[in-house]
Amino acid sequence: MILIPKPQEITYGEGSFECTFGTYIVCGAGAEPFPARRLKECILQWAGLGLPVVKGQARPGDIGLELEQGLKEQEYRLEVRPEGIRVLGGDGAGLLYGVQTLCQMVEQQGALIPAVTVRDYPEIARRGYYLDETRGRVLKLEALKRIADRLSRYKINEFQLYVEHTYLFRDLSEMWRDTTPLTGEEIMELDDYCAERHIDLVPSLASFGHLYTLLSTKSHEDLCELPDASSQPFSLWDRMRHHTVNVSDDRTLPFIKGMLEEYMALFRSERFNLCADETFDLGKGRSSDLAAEKGVHRIYVDYLKELCRFLTERGKKPMFWGDVIAGEPELAKELPEGTMCLTWGYAPDQREEESRRMAEADVPQYLCPGVNGWDQWMNLLGDSYRNITRMCGYARKYHAAGILNTDWGDMGHVNQPEHSVPGMIYGAAFSWNGEEISEEEINRQISVLEYKDGSGCLTGLMRELPGCSCYTWHDAVMLREFMVLGEPGVEPDIRSLSESRRIDDAMVQEAGEKLQKLRRELKKTAVCMDSTERGLIHQLDLTAEGMDTWNNVGMVLLQSAEGRAVEGGCAFALAQRLENWFMAYKEVWRQTGKEAELSHIAEVVFWYADLLRGRKRKDRR
Repeated sequence: MILIPKPQEITYGEGSFECTFGTYIVCGAGAEPFPARRLKECILQWAGLGLPVVKGQARPGDIGLELEQGLKEQEYRLEVRPEGIRVLGGDGAGLLYGVQTLCQMVEQQGALIPAVTVRDYPEIARRGYYLDETRGRVLKLEALKRIADRLSRYKINEFQLYVEHTYLFRDLSEMWRDTTPLTGEEIMELDDYCAERHIDLVPSLASFGHLYTLLSTKSHEDLCELPDASSQPFSLWDRMRHHTVNVSDDRTLPFIKGMLEEYMALFRSERFNLCADETFDLGKGRSSDLAAEKGVHRIYVDYLKELCRFLTERGKKPMFWGDVIAGEPELAKELPEGTMCLTWGYAPDQREEESRRMAEADVPQYLCPGVNGWDQWMNLLGDSYRNITRMCGYARKYHAAGILNTDWGDMGHVNQPEHSVPGMIYGAAFSWNGEEISEEEINRQISVLEYKDGSGCLTGLMRELPGCSCYTWHDAVMLREFMVLGEPGVEPDIRSLSESRRIDDAMVQEAGEKLQKLRRELKKTAVCMDSTERGLIHQLDLTAEGMDTWNNVGMVLLQSAEGRAVEGGCAFALAQRLENWFMAYKEVWRQTGKEAELSHIAEVVFWYADLLRGRKRKDRR
């Protein structure tokens, strides 16, 4: 059997337990109702049996759910015998985790479950998932609940939603008026939903840097470190570089504290993530005199300290991203006791220096890897696996308090949410149990267990997709912003991509052939999957179509830039292909997400379609 995360101890016995018409699910004293409900639904779906749920003492032939004083928090013991099943938990979370393991067995074995004894517990106490709900997508409540279900299934116990401007603050309508923000009712309902699944829904709100939309409003641009923020055109790239608050303005702290107070009231969590990362502008504008007097790190820590103190006075434990003080970790000791540093690093071969420095300075920390989906049509699963396994190893080595696996949405969050699932599961697996599992093997296990793919190939095929992207979304955005806004982008000229061997005619042709092969293999895999999971094939096929289309867009632009002739109908036909693909993309986006910032993606797509048609007319002349 495949079990994710892999249990610490598992021993197989003789025989099996058979669920029968007379089997009851029995909740012992103190057992919460949700684990029993979860198990009942699972057995009905995968074994076809509708078992009753009662309270009391389990009889022979029953499935008993009980709390056990001898077990630690989050620990469980699962005993499957021919005469019955017992799930014992050290607390409510442990009992639920035991049920989730039993559910994974039922999904694979149905009503006949092999005799087995499992003793299991997490090696890292806090295992979180961090979802960007700001820079592109704002998922609907039902989609967020489905994510919570998956987090619970893989024993993840913390969930954070990254918010800058995408909450409906009562007095900040100019900030959220052109998006579809989360509402207080949605967050409170999600909070209840997560709590039932022993997931701590932790508020995460930008409160220092990364306040692009807020500080671009006429109402609040005067709180921005740099002047004239409201007069700047929208930029997918610039939104991540600037827009830090002016800490020298006496109005800033009261204003930000008001936002924190309004937002924290929605959550039951005792934690609050202030973010406070990438304050690139600090000391370079309106606070330059203060920075010259005290130093940039000093004014950073003084401001962060005030926000942390504000939270601790209200019974909250602050969290913040540690990049700004990574070089001087001793500064974190000035923050209130209990403040948690979030030490992040997303490289496949991520170094351990920052983690080590924080540990040596006795700074409490989470380590934060990532699912590597930002700027991509398809997550870089190979990079994600290497990054997550490495960071989880550092977490054990330096005794980190937790793991927070990040899913950022840079440049519009164009990758589909489902594409991040393997990375999410990597984080769950390796934060629970550090035993090495090869990338090939964990991908096979995910294919079988998560996607019900009997071939075991699906996740491996997903891994191959991003390698076929020659003209990436990042390339497309940067070229457009350079040409339209004059942004000094990384790749201001399509020819520089060719010179760096990132795109040429042969590469696009080779990528197209590989994509065609992968799409055929994905379609073959569909027949091996449970019908409830086959919708993913459409999303992956759409992603592959998008990659091939954008590759050809890049190739046509390169041909034109080099003065080569573009075939008569090629550019117009490609523009139409791009628009048809985007129509299907929008439909998939709207299945799980609010409208949010889909319009910004549309602006880029349509600009390229118009550019292609314009180039054809120019070629005619």
